[in-house]
Amino acid sequence: MTLLLGRRDIAAAVDVGAALDLLAAGFRAGAAGPPPLRIRTDLPGPGTATCLMPGLLPDVPAYTVKVNAKFPAASPALRGVVCLHSLADGELLALLDSASVTAWRTGLAAALATHTLAPPEATTLGFVGAGAQAATTLAGLRHLRPWTRIVATDLDPARAAALPAEVLPSATAVTTAADVVVLATWSRAPLLGLADVRPGQHLTSLGADEPGKRELAADLLAASRLVVDDVDLALTGGALGSAGLTADASAGTLGDVLRGDLPAVAPADAPSVYSPVGLPWQDLALSWSVYRQGGGTTVDLLS
Repeated sequence: MTLLLGRRDIAAAVDVGAALDLLAAGFRAGAAGPPPLRIRTDLPGPGTATCLMPGLLPDVPAYTVKVNAKFPAASPALRGVVCLHSLADGELLALLDSASVTAWRTGLAAALATHTLAPPEATTLGFVGAGAQAATTLAGLRHLRPWTRIVATDLDPARAAALPAEVLPSATAVTTAADVVVLATWSRAPLLGLADVRPGQHLTSLGADEPGKRELAADLLAASRLVVDDVDLALTGGALGSAGLTADASAGTLGDVLRGDLPAVAPADAPSVYSPVGLPWQDLALSWSVYRQGGGTTVDLLS
């Protein structure tokens, strides 16, 4: 039997604390099994297709395969499914809405990284882009620490207000107001450069997850303590490659930080940046957490 889990089912089943714990354990453990495959191709017209497989984690008796189509002008922009399979015999345990899984796993992983890398005394939070990704990141960050002020800017001011946040007119206004800034946009041109930020400020850039997508300028990335989720992916499809930087521009990975191999907080004389691409095992962490809560609709695809 297979569970069908749609957007409402997933939202109802997400346990933020449990998912954060599983994501943190995954980052500490590093890759499990063979190197992950992230296959991406342009489609005729405005869309792209991506497949991530396999999602594997130590001590989780399942794996995931995710198939996505991205259409920036559509709503939602991300469409597809995450297939959750038994590791013992390949049984299809669940089919989950990919947009929801991606939003939650990326947002909660971003919250974990932001909380870990931002100075402990930082209490003002800003968003550049206030869509679904910002909402799930905010849910995680509220779970992890208190915030005295939340500001946001978006092409649609009503969406920023609904986050909820105090609406500001631009990305630079957000960086002026906030100690910690999360960018979650489709931008292909840098929104912020080195002159727009200050030493000790932390930025998490979620939009640089495909070749050509850029939110932060090369001078900002080069001058910051830059942490990524995977150096090779950051070079081929993330912030490093899109900005024309080499692997040396990265201080290391979030896994290095959580294992204690790299200090969590950057030197006070430089900004810090976290810019992930997204890893298949993160889909498994969220999908397994949701699957274990039950819910959804049960179908027999083999009947």
